[in-house]
Amino acid sequence: MNGRIRNEVDGDAGIARIILDRPERRNALSRALVEELKDSLALADADERIRVAAISGAGPDFCAGADLEEVRDAVESGVLSSLEDAESLGELFLLIRRMDTPVVALVHGRALAGGCGLATACDLVLASSNASFGYPEVRLGFVPAMVMAILRRSVGEKQAFEMISLGESIDAERASAIGLVNRVIPADEFDEGADEFLADLSSRSASAVSLGKRLLYQIDGASFEAAIRAGAHVNALARLTDDCREGVGRFLDRRGS
Repeated sequence: MNGRIRNEVDGDAGIARIILDRPERRNALSRALVEELKDSLALADADERIRVAAISGAGPDFCAGADLEEVRDAVESGVLSSLEDAESLGELFLLIRRMDTPVVALVHGRALAGGCGLATACDLVLASSNASFGYPEVRLGFVPAMVMAILRRSVGEKQAFEMISLGESIDAERASAIGLVNRVIPADEFDEGADEFLADLSSRSASAVSLGKRLLYQIDGASFEAAIRAGAHVNALARLTDDCREGVGRFLDRRGS
C-alpha cells in the first residue's frame, strides 16, 4: 500500500522537503507512510548535497497521529502486531536522532498524538501561529509511550506529565514557551519564514552542524566528565575539517586587513 510521501529535493539549495501527503486522513501515520518516511529520511541523509531535511504535511494539518483503523486491526491481531507497529515508529524516531543531517518539522494546523511525537522527535520545530500540539491518547485509554523519552527532554518532567495526563491541546505560543517549539511564525508568513529559516540553516557549515548534533545527543545521560571528554574529541575533529580551516582563515584575513 502506498504510504503517500512526496519528496522535493533542491540539491543546489541543499534542502530536502519530505511532505506527508494524506490530507484526506489528516496525514495519519499508517504503517506504509512510516516506512516511506524512514526511506525518504535515509536517502536525504545519504545525499551529500543535502544539508537540511524538512518534514511538513499536506492539507490543513501537519499530522493527526496514528492511523486508528490500523491500530484497531493491530489490537485485534494480538500483541505481536502492536509491538511491530510500535517498534517501526521507534525506529523512525531513532533514525532522526542518528542522522547527520538536521531535521526540521514545519508544523501548521494540528500536530496531535503520533503527529506531535513526530514533530517533537525532529531536531528543530517551526510552528505556524495557527498550529496546535497535543497528546490526546489518554482520552482513548492509551499512552504516548514511544515519544516519552524525547518529550521529557524537550519540556521537562512536569510539563510532559501535564500534556500526557490531561490530553489537552496547546497553541503554538504555549508550545514555544515550554520548549516544544523553536520558533513561531505568523500564519500568513509561515511559508516564506520557513523557507528563510531552512536556507539560513543550509548555509551553515555542514560538518559543524553534523558534529554538533552528534555531540549534543551523544552526551545525553553521560556523566559530566564523559561529556567533557566527548566534547574534546569533537573539538579536535572539527579543527581538521575543511570548513573550520577555511572559516578560521577568513576570520584571520579580515582581522589583519
